[in-house]
Amino acid sequence: MSGANASLDRRLHLKSGRAARYEAMFEIRTFEDRVQAMFFEGLVHGTTHTCQGQEAVSVGIAAAARPTDSVTCTYRGHGHALALGMPPLTVLAEIMGRRIGSVGGLGGSMHLCDTSVGLLPTFAIVGAGIPVAAGAALTAQVKGTDGAAIAIFGDGAANIGAFHEGLNLAAIWNLPAVFICENNQYGEYSAIHLTTPVENIADRAASYGIPGEVVDGQDVDTVEAAVSVALARARAGEGPTLLEMKTYRYAGHSRADTAPYRPEGEFDRWYERDPINTYRRRLIEDGEMTEEEAEQIEARVAARIAEAEAEASAADQATVEDMFTNIHAP
Repeated sequence: MSGANASLDRRLHLKSGRAARYEAMFEIRTFEDRVQAMFFEGLVHGTTHTCQGQEAVSVGIAAAARPTDSVTCTYRGHGHALALGMPPLTVLAEIMGRRIGSVGGLGGSMHLCDTSVGLLPTFAIVGAGIPVAAGAALTAQVKGTDGAAIAIFGDGAANIGAFHEGLNLAAIWNLPAVFICENNQYGEYSAIHLTTPVENIADRAASYGIPGEVVDGQDVDTVEAAVSVALARARAGEGPTLLEMKTYRYAGHSRADTAPYRPEGEFDRWYERDPINTYRRRLIEDGEMTEEEAEQIEARVAARIAEAEAEASAADQATVEDMFTNIHAP
């Protein structure tokens, strides 16, 4: 499936229960593992930034938000796109530069978009989505809708001007916005303690007179609950919130980065609380999913990703001429 209806159907399924949340996280992990492998196989050109380990953040946000809310995020956006509802085919085809991709194969990995579920074009520039989300929130405010805007960005973006300007403006104008820092412990190749003088980025919310909260980004239920509260505040006219999701990036920054800069044992400590493995155990222990049902979900996801890859591989490549199809000149 592809198109707006498919995206909305997938988003509706995500909201159907906790087993659907597990399926969405497993889909992101499977998708990202395959994209990473495809790059080394020469099937994906350019660059890729995958999000293995951060799945609970993507799925928790999507479960809390409405399709009519505006969402901006970074170049590490595959997981957010899938969680918000974009079908694997349209995302993978875009990454592969195929015409059936979400923006015709012209944007690639870093420029995904599906406005039917609120995803504005993802940004390759660090922190660039923060002021855009503030603008989307202003639009909702001026039009008098109950819509909200969500800006998702990395910990590195919390040290640039757009972060401070965006939050300051949102606070002054009391905009219906939620700013979500996806703190995966590294800004490119630098550990956060080497670039940021405060332990918690959420503490910076006090500078703007808005609520700030540190959230366990390894727990999808906790993420969903925190985002739901922040969105309720925004819709009620109570202004913006800054949420800091503490999570971890399993892969390197991009492409062939093997992350040799990590301290020994760090990965293992984070993997002990892997968001997918821990949620799988929890649902089985809570009686919401059996081992057999989990395996069926996993098999279904694997088949879905394989089918998407086969269809995307058979689709036409975007051409240089295609770049000019939506350009208008007098």
